[in-house]
Amino acid sequence: MTAVRSASGDAAHGWQALIPHQGTMCLLDEVVAWDANAIHARSCTHARADNPLRSDGRLRAVHLCEYGAQAMAVHGGLLARAEGGVAAPGLLVSLRAVELMVERVDDLAGVLDVHAEKIVGSDASWQYAFRIEHGGVVLARGRAAVLATGV
Repeated sequence: MTAVRSASGDAAHGWQALIPHQGTMCLLDEVVAWDANAIHARSCTHARADNPLRSDGRLRAVHLCEYGAQAMAVHGGLLARAEGGVAAPGLLVSLRAVELMVERVDDLAGVLDVHAEKIVGSDASWQYAFRIEHGGVVLARGRAAVLATGV
């Protein structure tokens, strides 16, 4: 996997524009590394009081699926950009085999590590496995499928 030193001056520069959500809904803070098959990103947004996914002051673990989906979007965008193109817009259509090891994550100090690995992909759809960790402990994992909407 290619290590990314910072968000500027490298292949991952400007990755925030590759996520369909902006502002506080952009849940990832940095891209750590990526290659043709996988991406590793990090985030501390789970602890922010203004996280738009919070309800009743809590961020429930089910929302970690969105962190995985955003890592998938960034990965697809980085792959397309590396080939001189732009990723087709997509629609998340399925979550499978989702396992949540905790109830909530807003009370965790420090960084979340967000991993996504492409299982299969074509011009019309993609399937990824994702996993979110805190301090090396898996908090959530599963698979997600996306259909291209611009094809």
